[in-house]
Amino acid sequence: MRKPYPTDLSDAEWACLEPHLPTSKATGRPRIHSRREILDAVFYVLRSGCPWRLLPHDFPPWKSVFHSFRAWRIDDAWETMNRAIRERLRSRISRNPEPSAGIVDTQSAKATGVGGEERSYDGGKKIKGRKRHLLVDSEGFVLKAKVHSAKVLDQEGLVALLERADEQFLRLSHLWLDSAYRGTDKGKGRVEKSLGWSVELVERPRKPAPKEALMAWAQQWAKEGVTVDWEKPSSPRGFIALPRRWVVERTFAWLCHDRRMSKDYERLCSTSEAFVYAAMTRLMVRRLAHAQ
Repeated sequence: MRKPYPTDLSDAEWACLEPHLPTSKATGRPRIHSRREILDAVFYVLRSGCPWRLLPHDFPPWKSVFHSFRAWRIDDAWETMNRAIRERLRSRISRNPEPSAGIVDTQSAKATGVGGEERSYDGGKKIKGRKRHLLVDSEGFVLKAKVHSAKVLDQEGLVALLERADEQFLRLSHLWLDSAYRGTDKGKGRVEKSLGWSVELVERPRKPAPKEALMAWAQQWAKEGVTVDWEKPSSPRGFIALPRRWVVERTFAWLCHDRRMSKDYERLCSTSEAFVYAAMTRLMVRRLAHAQ
């Protein structure tokens, strides 16, 4: 028995996750390393950010770990596990397993030199890398993830993100989006026409406000350390916790707790998507185990 790492699954967490792991194939060589050890190694890579080849020697060989991770990515097993754990956790917190509303947003992440054609420049965020496009429920749990080139506009990336979403999420009928998804042919208009969902755009405040409201806002902004442009007092600078949109921003913060997600180190976008599902599965299974 090796000395456990902080990223290892506890017995309660393993009991929650084991039934949703893909089964072994009937043909081929017998399995040498347990699936729990494989998962512990994957979560170690995810949390620590180390390359596969630098896995500690007390884990299974890195080739075996990477082979299992890759096979589960090809079979969509990471997305399947994420969905199963999400539904169980939503039921545990007295929510319907299938969400009826979601929030969409993107995060531009810097990439290394191995990104290939999917590595490009985001002129708005001044970042060279990729975009993580997420659809989350009202609790912040990932429903669907799509990673693509950073130069792809949010409106265009939304089309790929919501492909077959009406078949995967039968109760989903409402979305909250930001102003980047405004449009009749793309973004908000496309979702309403093709999927029949209602869409609400949540934007930063722009309209002039009464003097009393400005004074109240100024006091609140001063507490939060937000700089106010008094030439345009209705447009505060800095982060503002906008209704519903803060939920997906918190999800991005959760993902960035894992060092492997601090940048996009992967050659394939599908590998980045698999790590998103793996990170959320690890977070949710911890909560599910504690709730039992």
